[in-house]
Amino acid sequence: MTIAIYSRSSNHDHSNYIEDIYRLLKDEGVDLIIFEPYYQFIKKTYQFNLSLETFSNSEELIAKASYVISLGGDGTLLETIDLVKKSGVPLLGVNTGRLGFLASVNTNDLKKSIQLLLKEKFTLDKRELIEISGCNNCFGEVNYALNEFTIHKKDSSAMINIDTYIDGVFLNSYFADGLIVATPTGSTAYSLSCGGPIMIPDSDNFIITPIAPHNLTVRPIVISNNKQISFKVSGRSDNFNISLDSRNAQVPTGSEITIKKADFRLNLIALEGQHFFTTLRNKMMWGIDKRQ
Repeated sequence: MTIAIYSRSSNHDHSNYIEDIYRLLKDEGVDLIIFEPYYQFIKKTYQFNLSLETFSNSEELIAKASYVISLGGDGTLLETIDLVKKSGVPLLGVNTGRLGFLASVNTNDLKKSIQLLLKEKFTLDKRELIEISGCNNCFGEVNYALNEFTIHKKDSSAMINIDTYIDGVFLNSYFADGLIVATPTGSTAYSLSCGGPIMIPDSDNFIITPIAPHNLTVRPIVISNNKQISFKVSGRSDNFNISLDSRNAQVPTGSEITIKKADFRLNLIALEGQHFFTTLRNKMMWGIDKRQ
């Protein structure tokens, strides 16, 4: 068995966690590989001196790894998806950041979590993704996202008009700063901060959430993720911005964009004792009453 670690270069020293994981895996006869750019970064910056095998791209990761550990926050985990792609290699998020909603393993529980992983005491939480077409292949082969697809006005320009269609049937023209289409996983991310509802991960829906709409009656709407959603954007600027999770592109005004459910799912590892409702209460302090 081989386990891969992905992390991003930052001013936070995670090398001690890697040493802990390495020792735990070595005791169990499990191989460890690490993302090459990050490995070189910690060797240079934090004098990390363990000799580890590395991987540099998606192909090497998929060929070698039985599981992938994302070491960081939710943003790091979203980056890891670009490497895992459609392979189905299960992904475990270890949180070294702040909230860590997707990266749900606390570093204090690292040893216990690795032991549960090696004993296969987990379930695979199969998460739906969202896929885009119609922007001249602006995201290449990684044209999908776990959390959300977003349309946003360019910089500080005037609001944009977003004509929106569901399976070719006109839904609404949103005059707003932008629009979010979130998966159930993304319902606790950007969409939530714009007033969207929380959905459990297996809801099989999308949420369409406007960003600062100039109309009091416009509210988020939930639709089946078996629907195809298309947009045509107009406005005073020549371009507008779109994003898939943390990746961005600029698109000419007047472009037509279509999104739908991706034809594969991401396998997130839910260790024994973990549940979405528990994470919701603990991370979001959902329902907690602070009154004395």
